[in-house]
Amino acid sequence: MLDRTVPKHAKPTTFPGKKHMPMPLNTNTASHDEIRQRAYELYELRGRLDGFSEQNWLEAEQELLAHK
Repeated sequence: MLDRTVPKHAKPTTFPGKKHMPMPLNTNTASHDEIRQRAYELYELRGRLDGFSEQNWLEAEQELLAHK
């Protein structure tokens, strides 16, 4: 059986009352909106085929990070 207890030193992934993770302070990151927009462009380039959302997102993120 897996131990599902959280260590006391573990930090929460979000702040209380927040719906999204805070953006990292690293300037070499693409914003969520930039990635979303590029992923949608990739979706359209693929002929609006469903089932590639994760691949589109990762590809968009890689492209944008390579240009920063």
